[in-house]
Order: sequence, then C-alpha cells, then structure tokens
Amino acid sequence: MGRHGCLGPAHRSEPPLRLLFAGTPAPAVPSLDALLASDHEVVAVLTRPDARSGRGRKVSRSPVAERADEAGIPVLQPRSPREPEFLEQLADLAVDCAPVVAYGALVPQAALDLPRHGWVNLHFSLLPAWRGAAPVQHAIMAGDEVTGASTFMLEAGLDTGPVFGTLTEEIRPRDTAGDLLERLAVSGAALLVATLDGIAAGALEAQPQPGDGISLAPKVETADAWIDWALPSHVVDRRVRGVTPAPGAWTTWRGERLRVAPVEPVSDGPSPAPGELVLDSGAVLVGTGHGAVRLTQVQPAGKKMLAAADWARGARPAPGEKVGE
Repeated sequence: MGRHGCLGPAHRSEPPLRLLFAGTPAPAVPSLDALLASDHEVVAVLTRPDARSGRGRKVSRSPVAERADEAGIPVLQPRSPREPEFLEQLADLAVDCAPVVAYGALVPQAALDLPRHGWVNLHFSLLPAWRGAAPVQHAIMAGDEVTGASTFMLEAGLDTGPVFGTLTEEIRPRDTAGDLLERLAVSGAALLVATLDGIAAGALEAQPQPGDGISLAPKVETADAWIDWALPSHVVDRRVRGVTPAPGAWTTWRGERLRVAPVEPVSDGPSPAPGELVLDSGAVLVGTGHGAVRLTQVQPAGKKMLAAADWARGARPAPGEKVGE
C-alpha cells in the first residue's frame, strides 16, 4: 500500500459500467469529474435536496447537483432514498454500480440490492479507522500523522463493508481539515475510478475489514468546536485545525462568541494562565494548560475575520483578562 493506492491497472474484459453517482458536497465533485472523464457512463446523479443556506437563506443546489446540471446529467433529489418513487427510478435506470462520495443519507437495503455490483463508497480514512461522517477532522484532532482513503462495498452498517482499495496521505504539520480533504478528494477520485475499472474487469475482490483498529468519527457539531484552553497547546492547535473551516473553532470574549482561525503553538516567551490574553511584541498570545498559542486571525460576532493584532488593538484586553469565560 502506498501513496498512490494499492490498486494496479485493470484490463477490462467487460463493457464500461452504467453508474448512478451519489454525492453532495464539494469534496465529491472531483470524483464525479473523474468518472465523467472515464470510460464508464454516469447515467444519473443522486444528491441531497436543495437547501436554504447563507445569511440570505437562499435556496441553493448542492455542489454535485450544480456539476451534474453543467454536464447535462439527470439529478435525483429524494427527501430520503427510502422513498418508493426513488427505488422505482433506480430500478428503471438499471445501473451496474452506484459509486458514493459523501452523499449524506443512509441508503436502505432495498436500494443497496438493486445495482448488480452494489454501491461502492469512497471514504476518507484508512478503514476501519475513523468510521463515520467526519474522518478527516477526527484524524487531525487526534494527532494522526498518516491517513488516507478507502473504497469499500456499502452495506447496512456504518462504514463496515469489505474494502476494495486504499491510498495513504501524510498529514502535514499545519494541515487544516479543509487542506487535507482537498488533497484526499483529488487522490481519492483516482482511487474510485481504479476501483470501478477493477470491478468491471472482474479483477478486484473486496477484503473484509480487520476486527481491530476500529475508531469512530461522528459529525463535528458547533458545540464540539469550542476551544478548551485547559488543554495543552499542541492539542489546542490540532483541535482548531481539525474544525477549520467547518464548523470553525470558537471561544468567547466578554460574553460574545469569537471565532478563531488556526493558532500557532509558542515554545518560548510568556506562560499565561489558561485562556489569559497577553500581548507580546505585537503577537497576541493565549495561555493553555501547558504553554501558549499565538492567535493569527479572529472573527468577532457579526464582523469579518481580521488579524488578531488588529482585533486586540480595538479590544484592549485588561491585564489578566481571559477568553473563554
């Protein structure tokens, strides 16, 4: 297993596959693009319904739906893939396989059974590590040095199906979840196409996941992104990077929420108490349970992100004043 995956070139002995692509957010788009450029035929796209987002609460289509619209591919948006109407549509499409990248809803067994090669999921971890909705975020927050992506056969359990192929990706010291996910979305797209090539050629057999090394990566909610300044500086650093850009790390300042961009651990200088703000030679430092971190950018409630030094000039923290109280 290496950086570019464990799948070798496939020599297809069968015709290209008819595919239903299931995905919703931006990290799924590179996979859709790669499949559109492949020998396989994407006959339809399954994505989550249009939703209201942003300050104006405008109705917007998912990034995958927008890309499918551009490519002229039919888009299916059932409220639930359990709906009888969707199951009828899926049966009528007569697809060979349904590749999935971050679709965002559980697929019922009735739908899993329809394609003759099943549903093949691209998941951004080395399974069985980090099963769940937020594998990239949890890998960074846990301090992992290496992660990757896996293609596996979707089944009723949570990311429990047998694995077709994997690739590895180093987690760089300053990676945010956004940085890492962007790289995995691209390399993972190539892995997904190689997996479908192997399935079409009859040259690939999924292997059961190991029974040990299982870890869970549930969705990271806004409450989970609150910064606990009592943690050591290196843990604060990776937790902040793990929730950047979404949902975004935050603390409080004088009773209001203060969003915090990635911080930088400081190895020397002042040692403030946890949460205590110190201005040191133009740097804005915050104490932690062990050591301090330098704030880079912050976003006060209702305002734009700005340099921490500019914010501190306006905020004028009093000696000993703390964030997070």
